[in-house]
Amino acid sequence: MRTLRDVLTSVLSRNERPVSFVPRPVMAVLALALAAQIVLHGTSAPPVAEAHALPAPPSVPVLQALSLGEEAAMSGALMLWLQAFDHQPGISLPFRQLDYERVVAWLDRILALSPRSQYPLLSAARVYTEVPDNARRRRMIEFVRSHFLEDPARHWPWMAHAVFVADHRIGDRQLALDLARELRLHAPVDTAPSWARQMELFILEDMGELESAKVLLGGLIESGAVTDPNEIRFLMERLDLNR
Repeated sequence: MRTLRDVLTSVLSRNERPVSFVPRPVMAVLALALAAQIVLHGTSAPPVAEAHALPAPPSVPVLQALSLGEEAAMSGALMLWLQAFDHQPGISLPFRQLDYERVVAWLDRILALSPRSQYPLLSAARVYTEVPDNARRRRMIEFVRSHFLEDPARHWPWMAHAVFVADHRIGDRQLALDLARELRLHAPVDTAPSWARQMELFILEDMGELESAKVLLGGLIESGAVTDPNEIRFLMERLDLNR
């Protein structure tokens, strides 16, 4: 009795034809096509990954409409997309090659979508200032500075980091001093720690402006901005007021 396998083998074998059954002109055409494909593959240049420029952001109303009422979620998603933009298919784009004006424009739009979000200012102060380019660092500091006064109670940490970047990354102590002064004048006492509000003192000391630092310390003590005895003693010893 024939099995199913035997039947299938018999049927399939009926449709088999030897290679010699194919006409010679057809074989020649197939051989030429195969040879052309091999030559073309061997001579064509490998695909090159191309970096795409950061596009300009849509307006805030457009983004609000696209968010469908979930503006905080849209803000977070856009922030993740922006920070991943330097990793494109087949290529890693250094931050210094990004158009920082467009980066700032995106950060502005994202912050406008969710004003209570810390992510855009954190990225500006801690991520986009890590490039070996002082012009780009200054642009990010300007962004942080411009938004600090909008909510000093929430934004003081990024202003404090901007002071650090200006002093230790850029080496511009006058800029660092200006930022530290704004931080002291506007950061709320009940939210910003004393070390942040005292950064101006230490920059003045580093600049050799000891008299100015002493006057400032006296003003801080007199106004009640510094009340802890141990803290006052430390600052006085630091500025050599006990000698």
